[in-house]
Amino acid sequence: MKKFLWLFLAPASALSLLAQTPAPVTPELPRTTTTMLHAMFQAGPVMAVLLVLSIISVMLVIVYFLSIRRGAVVSRGFMATADALLRKRDYLGLLAVSNRHGEAIARVVQQILDFTTKNPSADFEQIREIAQTEGTRVATNLNNRVTYLADIGMIAPLLGLLGTVIGIIRSFGALGSDLGSQRYMQLSHGISEALFNTAAGLAIGIPAMIFYAFFRGRSQRLISELESAVTHILALLSLQFGRRTERTPALLESEF
Repeated sequence: MKKFLWLFLAPASALSLLAQTPAPVTPELPRTTTTMLHAMFQAGPVMAVLLVLSIISVMLVIVYFLSIRRGAVVSRGFMATADALLRKRDYLGLLAVSNRHGEAIARVVQQILDFTTKNPSADFEQIREIAQTEGTRVATNLNNRVTYLADIGMIAPLLGLLGTVIGIIRSFGALGSDLGSQRYMQLSHGISEALFNTAAGLAIGIPAMIFYAFFRGRSQRLISELESAVTHILALLSLQFGRRTERTPALLESEF
């Protein structure tokens, strides 16, 4: 009986002895304090310029989302009001409405009415030229604003390439130095700097070009809508000019 009890109690005693034995202490490895953000800040002076470009590109995207939209160029409310006032020949009322609105079509109509009030003897071809000139100016402003993203998309990869070249130069300089073990640390730092600049340049340039293509397509659609709206306004004016033909100057003087 004692023999059987010993067989059952022996493993338990062995386990208790193992539990009381202190575990071997493994030496703690030194943790690396260099994080990704820290390495980016130490990637050379070009990285600071790339950081500024990234902030500018984000700000431009936000501004374009708010400004390059249909309501900022042609709004249905303004077009309905302008159509009704033109059919009533209420030019002063339409001029007041145009001054209160900030859409691009409102600025075109405002230029047309300003020219008409200051030059009551002008014919319809001159009014058409004023409308086309103002519409072209608005369209050019839209296209020029979007090209800022394209500029960032081209400049950022070039700056990243410049930072890459600087990092490679530092790496080769470290290989030719007599610093012993520190030579390999400087070599790895130069390669890290080169790779970080390349990645940052591409990370800024690629989204900038994508958003440039997106906003360029949107601006082209808005310019087409602006042209259609200006054509509609000119068509209503041409009907009124056609009714009076040679008496157009007298009509304008009586209306204004």
